Amino acid sequence: MPRSPRFDLAHVPQHIIQRGHDGEECFRTPADCRCYLAQLLHASRRCECNVHAYVLMRNHVHLLVTPARVGSLASMMQAIGRNYVSYYNTMYRRSGTLWEGRYKSCLIGADYVLTCQRYIELNPVRVGWVSEPLSYPWSSYSCNALGAADPAVVPHAQYLALGHTSEQRAHGYRELFKLDIDPDVLRDIRAYVQQQRALGSPVFQMWVEAAFGRHARVRPAHRPRRHVEAVERGL
Repeated sequence: MPRSPRFDLAHVPQHIIQRGHDGEECFRTPADCRCYLAQLLHASRRCECNVHAYVLMRNHVHLLVTPARVGSLASMMQAIGRNYVSYYNTMYRRSGTLWEGRYKSCLIGADYVLTCQRYIELNPVRVGWVSEPLSYPWSSYSCNALGAADPAVVPHAQYLALGHTSEQRAHGYRELFKLDIDPDVLRDIRAYVQQQRALGSPVFQMWVEAAFGRHARVRPAHRPRRHVEAVERGL
């Protein structure tokens, strides 16, 4: 059965996850992270994609990116993959693929942009590597929350609306991190990127559905057949 085409719209942010093949490490040293970020900067500029947030984990990557044109985000990911995998294979004397198939992506409505950024930058905290996002060096948090220079990051309009100056915006962004992300929202972020749908308000989702002529909301998970059979037998 052919794969459905991705939801891809110009000027609409996308949450991207790319995982290592079979859970393999993608980043072993700080040099690997620096190389990937250099490729991200180069490819995002060449392909006209604005990166709003990122985190490099050991075996996967999260990005929040707004493409200027349909197809430009795919071009960016292809360029990064080609160049970084070449570097990685040469560095570690390996061959073959590094990534687990196609990257996952979902459209993000404006009202979810900052929540998605927090979700991305809090990944190292959620897995217990650090106690606060500032302690993890391979994310966009220090740029968004403290105003640290990061040439790869371009602020989204929702971030710019946090204040009139860079100091006000950074302060407002830090304030967001004082509140936990609701568990239901965490579940939705994961489900929408896994099913590659469109996460946002009902109006945003209806707009996406009208543009593509197909469902943009997540489908409920199917219960395992064994569970269904047990229920039918009254077990």
